[in-house]
Amino acid sequence: MSETPPSRLEEHLPQIRRTLAGGSGLLVCLDFDGTLAPIVDDPEEATPLRENEAAVDRLSSHPAVSTAIVSGRGLPDVRDRVGGLDAYAGNHGLEFVRNGSVAVHPVARKRAVLVDQVCSALETVLEPVPSSRIENKRLTGTVHTRTVPAPLRPLVRRLTKSIVDRIGGDQLEVSSGRRVLEIGPSIPWGKGNAVELLSAELPRDTVAVYVGDDVTDESAFNTVEPNGVGVRVGGDRPSAASYRVTSPADVAAFLTWLESVGLEELDRSPGLVPTEPERPVERTTASDRRLGLSSETADD
Repeated sequence: MSETPPSRLEEHLPQIRRTLAGGSGLLVCLDFDGTLAPIVDDPEEATPLRENEAAVDRLSSHPAVSTAIVSGRGLPDVRDRVGGLDAYAGNHGLEFVRNGSVAVHPVARKRAVLVDQVCSALETVLEPVPSSRIENKRLTGTVHTRTVPAPLRPLVRRLTKSIVDRIGGDQLEVSSGRRVLEIGPSIPWGKGNAVELLSAELPRDTVAVYVGDDVTDESAFNTVEPNGVGVRVGGDRPSAASYRVTSPADVAAFLTWLESVGLEELDRSPGLVPTEPERPVERTTASDRRLGLSSETADD
């Protein structure tokens, strides 16, 4: 799917209502950092907004809704930070839990020893770099550079790539995210695959919604679009998501709208859906107008 700047979500609520119309259920998949929780300098301090926790709880309790967290964090970590969802995918979809059953990608499991060796080597190599932090998540590793002085970030990238190439060869790879370097097995697998697995267990007419903020979420946007709803959190850089909001606070507003207004569209007859050209201002309902999303553009 080609990437273009996503549209402001609040300007296209009538279109989202039409996407939901006729579906028998809803699959709501959410990233954690930068989506439910604001980005913070220390990842250990990340906490979901109370409004997001409340909205997720309400959605999870609805019989027509399945909810999931799809995160780059390790599975135990993200499950400890937000509870009550139907499924969790950690390490960018390499590990997965649903209905009490845990599954791990077999190749990632085999290469975990290489990830461990890389993280140990990076602890030594990057020790002189101020504020650098290496996180060993067993199946993947993360080098956090958010608080590293900007002039030193290229050095961190070069050293990280050098260590990964030396220890992991073609079995590991390095990818970039929002002020992080991700180290993982070089296999064609990501968050989009986790969403595909979740969708496969639900009725075919279930509408999938994915909300995320990082480049690692693009594969998930590609999975849910164009028949579902992809929402990117942040600015207007090109994305496979059709819509965008500015911040985790806006995510809470959208999830609240989804629970209070969007679910009304499920099981609606397609024949009742208007076919005239979309005119958001004239057709937006009072509930839509109360969505109250921010108008400022966030810094990616």
